[in-house]
Amino acid sequence: MIQFIDGNEALVQGALKAGCNFFAGYPITPATPILLSMMSELPARGFTAIQGEDEIASIGFCIGAAMTGKKALTATSGPGLSLYSENIGLAIMGEVPLVIVDVQRLGPATGSATKDASMDIQFVRWITSGGYPVIALAPSSVEDCYLLAVHAFNFAEKYRTPVFILSSKEIAQTRMRADLDLVALPEILERTSPASTGSGKAKAVSFANELMQPIGIVGGEELSRFTGSSHDEWGNLTKSPEVIASLNHHLNTKIDADDVALWAYSGPEKPKTLIISYGIVSRSVNEALREIKNRETGHLILKTLWPVPETVLKTYLAEAETILVPEMNHGQYLLEIERLKPVGTKIIPLNQINSELIHPKRIAEALLEVSHA
Repeated sequence: MIQFIDGNEALVQGALKAGCNFFAGYPITPATPILLSMMSELPARGFTAIQGEDEIASIGFCIGAAMTGKKALTATSGPGLSLYSENIGLAIMGEVPLVIVDVQRLGPATGSATKDASMDIQFVRWITSGGYPVIALAPSSVEDCYLLAVHAFNFAEKYRTPVFILSSKEIAQTRMRADLDLVALPEILERTSPASTGSGKAKAVSFANELMQPIGIVGGEELSRFTGSSHDEWGNLTKSPEVIASLNHHLNTKIDADDVALWAYSGPEKPKTLIISYGIVSRSVNEALREIKNRETGHLILKTLWPVPETVLKTYLAEAETILVPEMNHGQYLLEIERLKPVGTKIIPLNQINSELIHPKRIAEALLEVSHA
């Protein structure tokens, strides 16, 4: 069925498709429509949606709900994400399946609340102390918002971790024609409990990097401990250097970057010039390539930003002579690409942070300069 919808609406539909049954959030431009939609959709389905008294309470509600068996979602923008940061650390340490939508806008601080930018790319990666890996997905279209919402819930359940969806103002609030029935979705992963698997009383977590671990109910017979402090596999606080080392090694290595890598590529098998983009800029790149019909240029759209999809990037970087990286920030992902490029490959940043989208014409002009160099 063809719909005329925006990214926020598509993301809500994807979350519901994935089995989301709990939402908590606080109004903030440009993420508020997700809150309003969830306040309408979830109660009508017999589930729970809460407008918290602030962002700190909202993500706290989500952590509590997730650890009592719910598939939880929250949505905010940059200033709200700042307030989320302490509880995101708790979710990482407690290994809580949780999906966090960040509808980015121009910052810092209040910035321009109704203007687009990719401001939070590095923020979500280093949002809490410890520097432990996170999963962050970046949609570039209405269809992506729908698809990546399902992937986000799957990754959250599989790896027991918070997963970010880095949308942005124009993706979230620009309506487009879309037939979401044509989007190929992955199989939806459902959580198991120790009771359903017959395993009896559950550990808080296994440090063996086992995927899709049964999760006990906090406060129930299956699981009685949950903590943000260093702990053993049963959730008991510990000062043992050996146990703490095992815990931290587990947190640092449990996410398989190749498994969560999502991307799209168009262009020749061996491009002379490669454009690497993500988010809303990808649409400007596609338009520029349609206009100039440059058959020597390839376009790699990254839909997973964290962990860095190194295998994917190395594969495409190996073939190109010149790399063009357009970003609506000061170059927050550029260094990740620079450290992986072959020696001698030229890399050209194309940054814009003036409250306007990067126009396809500017990308086309940059490509023409490369071809004439």
